[in-house]
Amino acid sequence: MSRIKQAFAKGKVFIPFVTCGDPDLETTAAVVKAMADAGAGIVELGIPFSDPTAEGPVIQGANMRALAGGTTTDRILEMAAALRRETDVSLVFMTYANVVFSRTVEGFAERCARAGIDGLILPDVPFEEKEEFVPAFRKRGIDFISLVAPTSAGRIAQIAREAEGFLYVVSSLGVTGTRGTITTDIGAIVRQVRAASNVPCAVGFGISTPEQAARMAALSDGAIVGSAIVKLIAQHGRDAPPVVADYVRRMSAAVRGAP
Repeated sequence: MSRIKQAFAKGKVFIPFVTCGDPDLETTAAVVKAMADAGAGIVELGIPFSDPTAEGPVIQGANMRALAGGTTTDRILEMAAALRRETDVSLVFMTYANVVFSRTVEGFAERCARAGIDGLILPDVPFEEKEEFVPAFRKRGIDFISLVAPTSAGRIAQIAREAEGFLYVVSSLGVTGTRGTITTDIGAIVRQVRAASNVPCAVGFGISTPEQAARMAALSDGAIVGSAIVKLIAQHGRDAPPVVADYVRRMSAAVRGAP
């Protein structure tokens, strides 16, 4: 059983996101280990890119700081390989198609496999174009994780039937960032997914409080949080690991406690 399946087999899953290299890769590695110890079931590792179109200002800023500090994809792959030797938490890369193309799809997939990566999310790749990527990753046991959004409508069942790992349910239109309220009918989207597939659903975009996380987890199989964590790291820099661990502990408890 894959590490992603193992995570969801244990119950509701909290999935934190971190931008690799902000403020540096040593801090990123320490944050990931702290989050795993605090109850994260899956960790999303953001590979910084110069034009992160799905991201709001918080994560865009982290991308720019990481790149300015000399973070490279090769160094991130080395960090991921070192993390895999120290933790069994599921690791998923989130990045953009150009990052993959710069190393060729086969070459990037092979490097991910050697680093112990379990999944890949490419938010700028439409569902109809995923077959350019899926075979290279599938043959190495890496899940290509699809997204469904409020605008997916008639395609939700088809996306669900072909989904691997888990389905990333985008809670709100627009870019990433914390939101005071989430008005999308997440329950309706998840019902459509479950009518077509038994793939787990995790909800992301806009979640920042334990109450929001519990509400989204009650409607799905997990909650994803990025901007709120990236903001904490921006505030605390190299002192961020214990602060982030405390936040993840509270969020994980809220998700696991959801009915």
